Amino acid sequence: MGLEAEIEAIEEEIASTPYNKSTEAHIGRLKAKLADKKEKLENQSSAGGGSGYAVEKTGDATVALVGFPSVGKSTLLNALTNAESEVGSYEFTTLNVNPGMLQYRGANIQIMDVPGLIEGAASGRGGGREVLSVVRAADLVVYVLSVFEIDQYERLSEELYANKVRLDTEPPSLSIVKKGRGGIRVTASGDPGLPKDVIKEVLRENGYVNANVTVREELDVDRLIDSIMENRVYLPSIVTVNKADLIDRDYLETVNEDLRAHDLDPEEVTFISAEEEKGLEGLKERIWETLGLIRIYMDKPGRGVDYEEPLILKEGSDIEDAMEKLGGEFKERFRFARVSGPSAKHDEQQVGTDHELADEDVVKFILRR
Repeated sequence: MGLEAEIEAIEEEIASTPYNKSTEAHIGRLKAKLADKKEKLENQSSAGGGSGYAVEKTGDATVALVGFPSVGKSTLLNALTNAESEVGSYEFTTLNVNPGMLQYRGANIQIMDVPGLIEGAASGRGGGREVLSVVRAADLVVYVLSVFEIDQYERLSEELYANKVRLDTEPPSLSIVKKGRGGIRVTASGDPGLPKDVIKEVLRENGYVNANVTVREELDVDRLIDSIMENRVYLPSIVTVNKADLIDRDYLETVNEDLRAHDLDPEEVTFISAEEEKGLEGLKERIWETLGLIRIYMDKPGRGVDYEEPLILKEGSDIEDAMEKLGGEFKERFRFARVSGPSAKHDEQQVGTDHELADEDVVKFILRR
């Protein structure tokens, strides 16, 4: 039996097995086996070749525009950046990944117009795996939905999930340490969500014989498998609804109801018209906030504070992170830094490498000669 047939058989068994306490361990084993088989099938397909999409990541962050064909991603890319992505009113206009650069608040944000996904992309249809590999490398996923097809959100989410992209969640809080003997020992701080024998069965199915497992959150089987496979990507996402200029006020409530039906808060969704270039400033602001970027203005010796080209960092970055991005000999020659702004207790506060920076801080490095 080939891998595809084995996968189909396992999926059928999972679907036909009622989920209850007595079948929990069995279903856990099946799901672990299924994940392993899918991984092997994907590796076989990758070994068979394929050009893929080679896009060099540049700038301070990378955003992937994800949507089905003809939702207006190419038009949106052109409106946001200096790119020239081909635009057409027919499906599959974009056959390659087209990058452009959004310059916003001093940051260079790479926007990638990803070829329109189709159902079955995660299993390889329409070059889907290559497309999804580009999404996995991004820092933020922007769903681009048609105002007339809100149900695209669920279908896109299923394709991304099948390609091991986990959106708007953190990695499972679980650690596994292999040991030489003693079997599998499970400890938990609080309710682990699963019986310990189920956790052990899933681990055994993935080749663990002796290990200490520490669970720090309430898990289900899928989250447990995610933590074991170690090839999941965890990304934030935002939703934008395009072609909003084509709906009238009477239809707006229908759109809002469709959004709520997919657990999307209409107040959290950005309505735009890429064609009319409306709502784009709001979208840029959402992208900036969700990426969690901050601007650091450098006080340069003899030249004063450079407000034109800030150093762009992630929220939570400290002085050491700033030096890392600047490169050169900063780390070797560093004595201390002086910080003014939101993170400082007072102007020109003297700080060390572990001082956490905030948006629009002014930093001056004091270096050894």
